[in-house]
Amino acid sequence: MNYIARLIMMLLSVCIMGVCVSLLVMTSFGPDPCSALNYGMAELTGLSFGTYQACFNIVLFVFVFLCDRSLLGLGSFGNMILVGYAADFTTWFVGQILGITEVVSLTARIVMLLVVLLIFVVAAAIYMNSGLGTAPYDALVFLIHRHLCKKTKKEIPFKVVRISYDALITVIAFLIGGEVGVMTVLMIVLLGPTIELVGKQMAKLQHKEA
Repeated sequence: MNYIARLIMMLLSVCIMGVCVSLLVMTSFGPDPCSALNYGMAELTGLSFGTYQACFNIVLFVFVFLCDRSLLGLGSFGNMILVGYAADFTTWFVGQILGITEVVSLTARIVMLLVVLLIFVVAAAIYMNSGLGTAPYDALVFLIHRHLCKKTKKEIPFKVVRISYDALITVIAFLIGGEVGVMTVLMIVLLGPTIELVGKQMAKLQHKEA
């Protein structure tokens, strides 16, 4: 797949991820841990979710850039900016234009959750497999894992570090009043392996097409 195609694929996928984050919040089951934290901090600072998420990611981006810039790329910028503002736009559009501020029916919320979560995972897998760099939030996990392995001189499973990292972020999000829900907690354990599985299936399909 050529560079332009991968770039377009990345831009579309991060925008879709932003739409999904907004809709997951509407279900009251909660978004991913990072988004849950940023919703809480946005509320505390008085900034929009998109603006706070951009600021948060810029700080992480600088840190990751100084430690290992190879983890970053255009995809990092796409995730930093587009996910948050796509979520803000979706919240505005659904609330102000469509007049829907919440989904009351439990059945409707569950159906919406399952559909949106599936789309979110696929979009995240496409973004992560575009080969254009990772989000600063995700890149930081690689740096922490590398540091811990070097410090302890042991090969610590990456998934242990990732789960611990997301769990800590979720606890902080809960303490500051972020959008933490049942799905946020489940994502701590399930999101990474699910995205990895979808990514492998996508790679197989791309290999067959080649």
